[in-house]
Amino acid sequence: MPLRLSPTFRDVLAAQAATAPRPLAGGWVCSGSPLAAEIMAGSGLDWLLIDGEHSPIGLESIVAILQAAAAYPVTPLVRVPAGDVVTIKQVLDAGAQNLLVPMVSSAAEARTVVEAVRYPPRGRRGVGSALARSARWNRVDDYLVNADAYVSLTVQIETADAVAHAAEIAGTDGVDAVFVGPSDLAASMGLLGQQTHPDVVAGVLRTFDAVHAAGKPVGVNAFDPAATQAYVDAGADFVAVGADVALLARGSEALAARWAPASDAPPRASY
Repeated sequence: MPLRLSPTFRDVLAAQAATAPRPLAGGWVCSGSPLAAEIMAGSGLDWLLIDGEHSPIGLESIVAILQAAAAYPVTPLVRVPAGDVVTIKQVLDAGAQNLLVPMVSSAAEARTVVEAVRYPPRGRRGVGSALARSARWNRVDDYLVNADAYVSLTVQIETADAVAHAAEIAGTDGVDAVFVGPSDLAASMGLLGQQTHPDVVAGVLRTFDAVHAAGKPVGVNAFDPAATQAYVDAGADFVAVGADVALLARGSEALAARWAPASDAPPRASY
């Protein structure tokens, strides 16, 4: 029996814009654990970011996490480590429908990434879907013909140079959304670790304006609730509001502070 794939992140963003007055809330999966991913997927969040850039998540883990999340009404995105055509081909063939590509700083770089997610003659994606999870091993009718409809592309603006070129990046045909990373943006501005510095926030907001002017949705990473609310108020279409590893770290620290304060702790071995 022919299979149908899930709606893409592009489709979900469009539906949300048409029906509900709130941004889509997402969480990062950085642990590499399919079990942790399943817990996040069932939480009620709208989307998950499976982070292949700053975590130990590789190709086999991506497949397992996508499978774990598939039972829940959540849209998974996979962040590849770079806009490399081979890596993108492998992640797409593994069944990722929604890609987030980091560090895109110009329209030329955006066009290169778009080519990596499209089959010839419009792009450079290698053809292997008959053997791959992407087409469910040829159980999705006409996958090759309709592949563009099954894949969404979000690019990440993370540098001052990218902010300056945000309009051109967002306006690139094949870019479906833009995601702003304040941490790397701050670092590029000489403000390492100061994601809420006024100059960084101003750069994020300039990007919002440029992307919206290009007719595309824009999101931002903001784990601090006050920063999240400020960006929501400024018109963010989707926001990343937490991560599995951060929730576990802060939650376990709170337990330790309540029940095992350092002043009362027994001597412990150091490794």
